Amino acid sequence: MAIAKAERLMNLALCLLGTRRPLSKRELRESIEAYLEAGSDDSFNRMFERDKDDLRELGLVIETVENLDGEVGYLARRDSNRLPPITIDAEEAAALGLAAKVWQQARLAGAASGALQKLRAAGLPEDVDPYEAHSALEPRIPVHEASFEPLMLACRDRRPVIFDYRKATAARPEPRHIEPWALECWRGHWYLAGWDRDRGAERVFRLSRITGKVRARAGKFTAEIPDVVTVRETVASWAGESADRSALIRLRTGAGYPLRAKAAHIREVGEGWDELEIPYGHGLDAWLVEFGPDVVVLEPAELRADVVDRLRAVAKG
Repeated sequence: MAIAKAERLMNLALCLLGTRRPLSKRELRESIEAYLEAGSDDSFNRMFERDKDDLRELGLVIETVENLDGEVGYLARRDSNRLPPITIDAEEAAALGLAAKVWQQARLAGAASGALQKLRAAGLPEDVDPYEAHSALEPRIPVHEASFEPLMLACRDRRPVIFDYRKATAARPEPRHIEPWALECWRGHWYLAGWDRDRGAERVFRLSRITGKVRARAGKFTAEIPDVVTVRETVASWAGESADRSALIRLRTGAGYPLRAKAAHIREVGEGWDELEIPYGHGLDAWLVEFGPDVVVLEPAELRADVVDRLRAVAKG
């Protein structure tokens, strides 16, 4: 439905921009297929008025003109809707180049490169190469998950989706019915925030744990989208970023580098093990389970019990 409306708005805008004289509602209805398919005059009038208001909100200047016979017509003069020339200095070009390089390893690489080519044609300084500026910086946002593109489109078009998701504590994936809100990258991993219809609550999903295809579903969102979607804050709390306590764990030598990066103290204890003091916050038990037999929790006892319970749940399948 979103695609059909976008096509209808585009056709209306082209009609209004392409005419040299005002077009009446009747002429516009005869020129646009979607209007011809309207069931009644009332249905067409409501659709046309909404479309006209939407185009004006998007910035199109639409004039309403009444002819000598009292008939109202509409047009969008090109001189009133022409954008000013694009001017980009060297610093702005460098910023655009860095932004495009971020996506060179992702599915959006083609779109980023195409955008820069259009800017070059529109007046990007010829003596500035945005790809070479600040070449010491090599920003990257890796996107290896096949689910990224369909989820990105679902977030944009506000389409519910269904996918199979394997939790850190589960041996097998299970289907999740989600209304996707936003995608964010945090420390090299992509996460999706949205409304879980089955659980009736907001949830965050790590894309690398999505198995199989993401399938779009018909219908509208049932939950209100919050003004601010706190993906990073949620994931940070899982990883103990907001911790106010400490935990003592034993970690196999040469393993668990993310845990070592967070450790306040590291001590070698011999026989292939190190002892670490790490921040302890909500979700730390789920994170520790991901390291399997390379981690042993020493204290506190409640964290050790939570990790053991999760491992037993995985073992049971």
